[in-house]
Amino acid sequence: MVLLDPHEISFPDPQLTESESGLLAIGGDLSPERLLFAYQLGLFPWFNEGEEILWWCPDPRFVLFPEEVRISKSMKKILRDGVFTFTENKCFSEVMTQCKNAYRKDQDGTWISDELIKSFTILHEYGFAKSFEVWQNEELVGGFYGMQIGKVFCGESMFAKVSNASKAGFLNFVLQNKNLELIDCQIHSEHLESLGARMIPKNDYLQILKRNNES
Repeated sequence: MVLLDPHEISFPDPQLTESESGLLAIGGDLSPERLLFAYQLGLFPWFNEGEEILWWCPDPRFVLFPEEVRISKSMKKILRDGVFTFTENKCFSEVMTQCKNAYRKDQDGTWISDELIKSFTILHEYGFAKSFEVWQNEELVGGFYGMQIGKVFCGESMFAKVSNASKAGFLNFVLQNKNLELIDCQIHSEHLESLGARMIPKNDYLQILKRNNES
């Protein structure tokens, strides 16, 4: 594990670094420039607020290929009946704030600090970070955000205030973005596995990401 210099934007090469846990580096900062560089390399920050910044590149990597998405009959009906409406990039900072405040079982805190929201909002203004909102009766009831690198979307966090809101939002996103090569889900969850996400070797993910960085 590498200790990062807060004054130099650099990371260890994740293709040349092995780590059973996926933790590759510690420290640095959460500047927009470092965040963008990290995602381009295949790393992401994940830590408890108030603690050192931790940078991860797990092996295997949990991803979803859009053509492999699975939609249950009940979710098809929800999407068909217009239970929710969906927008893109309508209220980015609000979506991040809602993700920060969302209750998560077996998790004491959140890595979504005010500093992270500020930096991601700057990256949103430059077109790299995106938000997707879910509405019901003109109320924001769900959403998620992430970083896009070419045709790879790196999902970060989601929230839901009513049942099926985040799931419907994610499925609508996949259906509306079939041009994406891959959606990076980062860490395994049963929720996303039920929608078709699966594990692939880290180096397979990094090769896809490298190809999109070059395109």
